[in-house]
Amino acid sequence: MLSDRGHDNLWARTAREADPFSPLASDISADVAIIGAGFTGLSTALHLAERGLKAVVLEAQAIGHGGSGRNVGLVNAGMWVKPDDLIQTQGQEWGQRLISALGDGPKLVFDLVERFDIACEPERNGTLHLAVGDSGLADLRDREAQWQALGAPVKLLDAGTAARLTGTHAFRGALHDARAGTIQPLAYARGLARAAAAAGTRIFTHTPATKVARTGGHWQVETPGGTARAPWLVVATNAYTDPAQPGLLAAPQQELTILPFFQFATRPLPGELADRILPERHGCWDTRLIMTSFRRDRENRLIFGSVGSLESWSVAAQKSFARRSLRQLFPVLGEVEFEARWHGQIGMNKSHLPRFHVFGEQAIGVCGFNGRGIAPGTVFGKQMAGLICGAGEMALPATPVENASFASLRTWSYRLGSCAVHLISGYGSRS
Repeated sequence: MLSDRGHDNLWARTAREADPFSPLASDISADVAIIGAGFTGLSTALHLAERGLKAVVLEAQAIGHGGSGRNVGLVNAGMWVKPDDLIQTQGQEWGQRLISALGDGPKLVFDLVERFDIACEPERNGTLHLAVGDSGLADLRDREAQWQALGAPVKLLDAGTAARLTGTHAFRGALHDARAGTIQPLAYARGLARAAAAAGTRIFTHTPATKVARTGGHWQVETPGGTARAPWLVVATNAYTDPAQPGLLAAPQQELTILPFFQFATRPLPGELADRILPERHGCWDTRLIMTSFRRDRENRLIFGSVGSLESWSVAAQKSFARRSLRQLFPVLGEVEFEARWHGQIGMNKSHLPRFHVFGEQAIGVCGFNGRGIAPGTVFGKQMAGLICGAGEMALPATPVENASFASLRTWSYRLGSCAVHLISGYGSRS
């Protein structure tokens, strides 16, 4: 697990304060027990409550403590995998079903934001996937053709338009996806929790699950303060699964390689700079193997992120890389000062696609969001709620948990490799 020592998560500082949920301190019963209070677990709980079922959510830390409160905030439609490759991996029927469900994912997110009045800085103007060099442009041309063949509102913009929308001439073009947008991710997670609780869900924070067992047709989830008992169990811990826990509590971690991702936030830009850098507030990421992202928040902070961690041994190199990159991308910024820094974990798997698992009788979960957790987590939470109620189907087939070969070694290679690359390079030198 990545250490948060010395971190200041901008999202935690700018989100509406979380509701005062308490640890579980007694034995309780519900229709469904959910482990994990991120996008997936909270969406499941909210949609169960709207169908009249009582859920209990058990969170080891605070609402959105994991990836839900640490990510870039891009509400994307689809996964990293191109549509044709996705269909080849999943098969025609399942592939089309998944593409359709995830294509509608941003709409579900923004509809929930509007319906429950979640103050999470929604920007529903699309995202920009930025082409670095000729190979990046060729990749985006291929993506455009595949998405347009499916009728998606995805368009490749030329270099001039990309420069106008980003404020930099570093890119050969940009793929604009009109379905997508950005949010303040932790504020969204806290808003889902607030909505679920108002609909009847019981949420307990700082309540780690320590043991799970199936007894007499019910799941019993033991915690330090009490036991939750329910016929159904949903495991929604993904990249923040504790591998030290016993049995199915650790199952999602078995097939995941952990990819660290850090972010730095500048001080708010003055009006004249904000008008020149991301003037329409698009969320952006690039085509590099070691991906870089940038966006602006409502207070005009420029938020820059890339693969890597901010441990004591790596933070200086990552900070220097972030400063060099921003100066190269946006010379008008001058000397860059950061007011916040934080990192998180992305759960990667072999297929680069989420996987739906049946862990036991009436025990289910989805893991492996591969850096695309906001819309897919919301979608699969709703679908799992429908499945439990007998009123819907998943867009993923049920698959067994796979063991990720050399996952720990690959995780450390990402942490060390990204730091080494960032130590000796800037943005321009990697183009």
